[in-house]
Amino acid sequence: MTQVPSVLFVCLGNICRSPLAEAALRHEAAAAGLDVLVDSAGTGSWHVGKGPDPRSCAEAARHGIDIRSYRARQVEAADFRRFDRILALDAANLADLKRIAPADGTASLSLLLDLVPGLEGSDVADPYYGGPEGFALTWTQVREAARRLVAQLADG
Repeated sequence: MTQVPSVLFVCLGNICRSPLAEAALRHEAAAAGLDVLVDSAGTGSWHVGKGPDPRSCAEAARHGIDIRSYRARQVEAADFRRFDRILALDAANLADLKRIAPADGTASLSLLLDLVPGLEGSDVADPYYGGPEGFALTWTQVREAARRLVAQLADG
């Protein structure tokens, strides 16, 4: 019996981008019949315990996905052992993850958009200070990355 793959998405506050990435991977994995452990977290602590930004909830709902029950949390040392992959949504958060990773951490750390040809090294658009169109762009980016990740995981 092989271990279920596990993925953690990380942005700054865990209320906009990383919950959408979590939702996209859950959706794509379910559609592919793939069992994956998925979660999201933030490097910052400002929103711990709060639900996703209402605009993220609205964007997910546009795609038939309800994320209102998600709750923000902060990355913790155990995450670096619990998850196979920790995917940062931007370079600043990837740098923070590398800085705080414990010596015994086993998770691979990378940028989410490194999965998408042509977008390697790019940050997922941060929609926090904009309108609904920013959340739609974020969804497009994280969903494409989720599709590619599911294809990778399905191939073993």
